[in-house]
Amino acid sequence: MEQKHYNVLISGGGTGGHIFPALSIANALKRRDKLTNILFVGAEGRMEMERVPAAGYEIVGLPVSGFNRKNMLSNVKVLFKLMKSMMKAKRVLKDFEPDIAVGVGGYASGPMLKEAQKCGVPTLLQEQNSYAGVTNKLLAKKADAICVAYSGMERFFPADKIILTGNPVRADLLNVTATKEEARKSLGVPVDRKLVLVVGGSLGARTINESIAAALDKIENEGAFVLWQTGKLYDEECQAIAKRHPGVVKAVPFISDMALAYRAADIVVSRAGAGTISELQLIGLPVVLIPSPNVAEDHQRKNAEALVQCDAAVMILDADAREKLGDEVVALLGDEKRCNLLAENVRRMALRDSDEVIVDTIYKILNNPK
Repeated sequence: MEQKHYNVLISGGGTGGHIFPALSIANALKRRDKLTNILFVGAEGRMEMERVPAAGYEIVGLPVSGFNRKNMLSNVKVLFKLMKSMMKAKRVLKDFEPDIAVGVGGYASGPMLKEAQKCGVPTLLQEQNSYAGVTNKLLAKKADAICVAYSGMERFFPADKIILTGNPVRADLLNVTATKEEARKSLGVPVDRKLVLVVGGSLGARTINESIAAALDKIENEGAFVLWQTGKLYDEECQAIAKRHPGVVKAVPFISDMALAYRAADIVVSRAGAGTISELQLIGLPVVLIPSPNVAEDHQRKNAEALVQCDAAVMILDADAREKLGDEVVALLGDEKRCNLLAENVRRMALRDSDEVIVDTIYKILNNPK
């Protein structure tokens, strides 16, 4: 019997935390069948409209935006955009005729998957966080399967639809052949000192930057070195700070090869986005998490707490970071046993081959229509 080549629609985005899993799923589908026809649906003006074509996939944008939870009056315009998005989603379904629609969260996945469900198209949701997003909660009842990264998600979703898969991560993370010494030489950092890797996302995180700046004297006293991804918004001011600490810190606006940076590092300081946590679980490094307070449902704090409960990370709240980060980093630098325990525990939480397991689930749905 001739193999059917499926049309798969993937919707969502808004942040790298949604886009990277979506692209990983698409790439895994193409590995399974290179003739799979994939169409992305994102939100106009958001980063997926650039990142997805750069990865070689077609994308359609919906004129959708998020609700303003602080100023309800501004949501009149948002509702108008939502109605336009639902009409455009109907046209996308008619033109593309998907065999299945996959939602990864973010603005566009709500109207797109809602319309798909209305039209009887099978749907799969992928929830990255330990606290489910509003969009996925609204779509869950009619979804065929819900792929999650944390246990205990039956608080939000029907238990019989949940599949524990983990979050897909960038393939290059697990394909590094460089030794720690080679990685450090490539990154231009010392090979003979402990290395603290500080990352706050591609745009940067003001709290993390201010906190690490306040901690540099303490870290210097420990003889360690800091590789500091400042984010492009804060690079100029952070470079000025770095110049006042020669031989202690290398500040860069963006680290393009995170796999190499992880290989070089002894300790990581980071926000608590779902994608970052999944990467750290696979890599197995001691980490100090500073959850961003500026996210929906405070989900980063809940992500971090899921690790802290397993003694797999240290968490400092954003409001306390300027005061406490230096002491926490110094404590870890001086406690190899504690670092090894954190690394071992976070590694135990890793779920591997997440993209392949999600694709297995997609094919199971496609091969067993209701």
